[in-house]
Amino acid sequence: MQTVYLAGGCLWGVQAFIKTLPGVVETEAGRANGTTDSLDGKYDGYVECVKTTFDPNIVTMDELMDYLFEIIDPYSVNRQGEDVGEKYRTGVYSEDLHHVDAARAFIHRRNDVDRIALEVLPLTNYIRSADEHQDRLARCPDDYCHIPKTLLDKYKQ
Repeated sequence: MQTVYLAGGCLWGVQAFIKTLPGVVETEAGRANGTTDSLDGKYDGYVECVKTTFDPNIVTMDELMDYLFEIIDPYSVNRQGEDVGEKYRTGVYSEDLHHVDAARAFIHRRNDVDRIALEVLPLTNYIRSADEHQDRLARCPDDYCHIPKTLLDKYKQ
């Protein structure tokens, strides 16, 4: 199994979508690459993300990137849907530099590479979100989500 951290706006919807994908074996809502230790309850510089554990024999990094691009506006900076702010930026983070390289290569193969605002960086730190944020849309399906329900249900089996 391998792990990558995917950011696509509000983590509730991103987690709900990612957990339905073929080859994804586990997800966890969290925050990545912040500038504070968050002990004071602030998450300066952090991006909302989903820790995604996947089986590379079933789903590749290119396929995960394709899936991520289905639910994000890749040109938007610090905004997805009605969610605005640095914590809602889009990105791919990993401790495995092969994942970082694969994500960058995916972007560079696109015709719109010079417009892409997706951040692709090595993971520097990660904090698991509180229990109330884990699988939030499964418990509270009427909560706001920038991802259309048709996409949230697209890969459900």
